Amino acid sequence: MCGIAGIAGINLCSPELEALARAMVSALKHRGPDDSGVELPDDGVALIHTRLAILDLSAAGHQPMKSADSRYTIVFNGEIYNFRELQTELQQRGKSLKSNSDTEVILELFALDGAACVDRLEGMFAFAIWDSQDQSLFLARDPLGIKPLYVWHRGAAIAFASEAQALLKADLGTESLSAQSLYDFFRFGTVQEPATLIANVTTLEPGTSMTWRRGVSEVRKHWSLKLGSDEMSLKEATAIVRESLLQSIERHFVSDVPVGIFLSGGIDSTAILALARVLGKKDLRTFCISFGDPSLNEGTLAAKTAKHFETQHTDWRMTAEDGRSLVHEYVDAQDRPSNDGFNTYCISQLANRSGMKVVLSGVGGDELFGGYPSFQTIPRLLKLHKGLMSVGGSRIASWLITKGSNSPRMRRLAEFLVSSGSVTEGWAAMRGIFSASESLALVREYAGATWCPAESTDTPFIAVEAQPTVADQISACELTGYMRNQLLRDSDVMSMHFGLELRTPFVDRVFVDAVSRIPARMRLMFGKQILRDAVPEIPEWIINQPKRGFVFPFETWAENEWSETFREVCRRSPVEPVTWYRKWCLFVLDHFMQQTGLKCESGASR
Repeated sequence: MCGIAGIAGINLCSPELEALARAMVSALKHRGPDDSGVELPDDGVALIHTRLAILDLSAAGHQPMKSADSRYTIVFNGEIYNFRELQTELQQRGKSLKSNSDTEVILELFALDGAACVDRLEGMFAFAIWDSQDQSLFLARDPLGIKPLYVWHRGAAIAFASEAQALLKADLGTESLSAQSLYDFFRFGTVQEPATLIANVTTLEPGTSMTWRRGVSEVRKHWSLKLGSDEMSLKEATAIVRESLLQSIERHFVSDVPVGIFLSGGIDSTAILALARVLGKKDLRTFCISFGDPSLNEGTLAAKTAKHFETQHTDWRMTAEDGRSLVHEYVDAQDRPSNDGFNTYCISQLANRSGMKVVLSGVGGDELFGGYPSFQTIPRLLKLHKGLMSVGGSRIASWLITKGSNSPRMRRLAEFLVSSGSVTEGWAAMRGIFSASESLALVREYAGATWCPAESTDTPFIAVEAQPTVADQISACELTGYMRNQLLRDSDVMSMHFGLELRTPFVDRVFVDAVSRIPARMRLMFGKQILRDAVPEIPEWIINQPKRGFVFPFETWAENEWSETFREVCRRSPVEPVTWYRKWCLFVLDHFMQQTGLKCESGASR
């Protein structure tokens, strides 16, 4: 796991280009504290790497890495879990490998197969390969977007990095906030890919690769989410879940350093721990954050589970004062403002202090197996919308709700009732932060009183492929809109801030391809029943607990111990924040703007 960056097509002399590259190294050093490297393979081209050594800890794994014939140079962030099989294949095809690293496997596979190499990779990845002969740059990102890759374009120049802040710190040119992205941020608490808050910085979308040559880019899609296509019995479906999860966990333990597990009181992380034991994994270490509030504290359950599976368990019983003392450090660590990620920041710090470099997380289980309330709530919203539309009552109901309630949730419901009533609109209403009208008022404080959102973005744009059922569509929204655009981004940035590689066995292309064939009526049974049946080793005290998630007592802290932290930003807001998550949204954005010095693209600001 590492940090990568690079630039091509820029008109700078070598000393200026190397100075720019060194600035990017400095911005990404926390992602790879073990080693770093800069390579200038051609005029106007620089490749940058910072290394967290997980596989092949020797100097042979140093990057940027050149191919045997020196034509290609790679920088790679991630882990390829099937690299040993690919090593064998490459040797059979006549390649002589110099290291035992997955980086060299990608490089030599690309030399043989070109862009098609990404179809063979199993794991999480974002990488760039410079071709000195063709004078082209190849970028690729893993299917589910576990590893980020930000891209900047200007004229014939291109730059990329694992974190958007590295592009800003390279000082490539005057940057500004996108008013449209800011609007979507207020509505949802994050910006949907490929957009970012920065006006001319986008992401390379998951499951795609891009070839850039002399200012012209060509994008290729190499994976898409397709849910629920095969008919099968429940017994067959349960067996698929168990066997594919066992295989995924086995792959995610590929490492030359110890692997730990983030353990909550939930089904997903417990399933990973239980199957790790089935696979014979020993000397396991588990980590948990707990609280004094019994309604939020999962520490007791996690400790009981850890004892049951005989792990070396570390628990941090966090107080409000502990949390408040970390808030500013946490927002300093953010790559871009987010309404989530504080939990990952804290538990990653705990694992780092305990000497860990690799941990497994249960992210993805809720999205794939129906663990969120959205799987029950959105169908009810769709039914309500359809019923009111059939009697012509949608606008009246919306008006009455708006007049009669100041509740953020009810305001979003009122807007949903006068929308087209799609699954994505229902999902956005449920997951939202501010309503459309409130978001407009907020953006106009930054972008000027006349700014208006694009007509096609009345709701946050969520690029979700069509799926066979409503339930599958909700699952796709959670996998794309929430997991990919928020959970994975926060998990990557916060874990890597502490030089910690976070791996997600549920968010694995091979695993997802296997379980996505299961029809929604089985895969999304209430209470994640199919996952429970697939892993009977999960203890009954976990099975019988209500769904709570891995949450912090933000609401209580925001109203009490943290009130002064949020007071000033709330005072300036044209919209009453009301809830803790609205206060947090305003607070992290305000800090990001102060930290980066960015203003909204119109030039108007507070």
